[in-house]
Amino acid sequence: MPKTQQEPEPGPTGAERAGTGRPMLMLVMATLGFAMNFWAWALLSPLGPRFKDSLALTTFEQSLLVAVPVVVGSVGRIPVGALTDRFGGRVMFPVVSLLTIVPVLYLGLAGHSSLTALLVGGFFLGIAGTAFAVGVPFVNGWFPPERRGLAIGIFGAGMGGTAISALTTVKAADKFGMEFPFVLTAILLALYAVAAWFVLREAPGHTAPTEPLTKRLAATVRLGVTWEMAALYAVAFGGYVAFSVYLPTYLKTEYGLSQTDAANRMAGFVLLAVVMRPIGGWLSDRIGAAQVMLVSLAVTLVGAAVQASAPPLMPLGTIAFLAMAAALGAGSGATFALVAMLAPANKVGAVTGVVGAAGGLGGFVPPLVMGSIYGSYGSYTIGLVLLAVVAGSAAIFTATVVRRAVATRRAA
Repeated sequence: MPKTQQEPEPGPTGAERAGTGRPMLMLVMATLGFAMNFWAWALLSPLGPRFKDSLALTTFEQSLLVAVPVVVGSVGRIPVGALTDRFGGRVMFPVVSLLTIVPVLYLGLAGHSSLTALLVGGFFLGIAGTAFAVGVPFVNGWFPPERRGLAIGIFGAGMGGTAISALTTVKAADKFGMEFPFVLTAILLALYAVAAWFVLREAPGHTAPTEPLTKRLAATVRLGVTWEMAALYAVAFGGYVAFSVYLPTYLKTEYGLSQTDAANRMAGFVLLAVVMRPIGGWLSDRIGAAQVMLVSLAVTLVGAAVQASAPPLMPLGTIAFLAMAAALGAGSGATFALVAMLAPANKVGAVTGVVGAAGGLGGFVPPLVMGSIYGSYGSYTIGLVLLAVVAGSAAIFTATVVRRAVATRRAA
């Protein structure tokens, strides 16, 4: 019997979608959007020392200036993830990108003359950090379960946008003026927003939830998987963020390295973690996300325990830090392979928002703890021992609770 106009054509299955070129195009566009927004999100951090000198800021004021976009971007992922469930990535990627242009231009053209202006601009710059909560549910819908780990891991490598910002912002400001890196980033965000609107499409079969936002968020926080994955991501991604922020200070204080040498070693740490994130997702598809997470946490525990004794930087200290970089990157990728597996399909965005917020906030706390401990005891040993204890506790949690949840899911 021929189909009528009222009868919809059946959409392709996940496996069929993954066999076409469109899922890869969607993944590339989502990763590009994530990287562009994270580039914008990190614009203030490289310029922190310059603002400290030009505005006579205290160390605390400089830290606050850098922290405000991180905190706002992390917490903002909660509502943005829920909104992505409702409106989809095709709408939310352009919206987040366009909204980010406003604080970027404000900071570059008028908002860098006082601490108050910088804090106001930095608050709204936090919008850029919410892009992560848009991309995970969007990419998740385009790939079948057996390929989501790799796909979301590739998307997660967009966090390398922060490295682009770190490597280019100061040089561009020195060569072309303070306004240039902000104006350039705003132009690129505008171009991406236009391209995203015309190129991005929702995955076939995507259905928007009909419940009010507050009701969906309340239901999300009642899910056990939300808090389980939030705890793991606070350790894995939070550890990466903490080291990427605090490692230059640690290396300069503990080993007497120059600022340039310490910064270059931090860049190596970040690069390895970024590369390992999609590898962690790929391994999750092959051997299981819980196993990858367990190994990552075990390696982090050993690396932190070794480094707690402040061994010679070459080779033992360097090996310990690179091992932790690889483990934290792979663990970050494995976390969202677990989210894709365990979270209800219509709440992946909302769960991602809460989990992403936990990761960002998890990276905000350790540098404060490390600085406080060093100020009190003149040693980083206690801080690194605490990292080893947290990683060990998370490993035990993964081996028991998370593995049971995965087994239950597979049996269902």
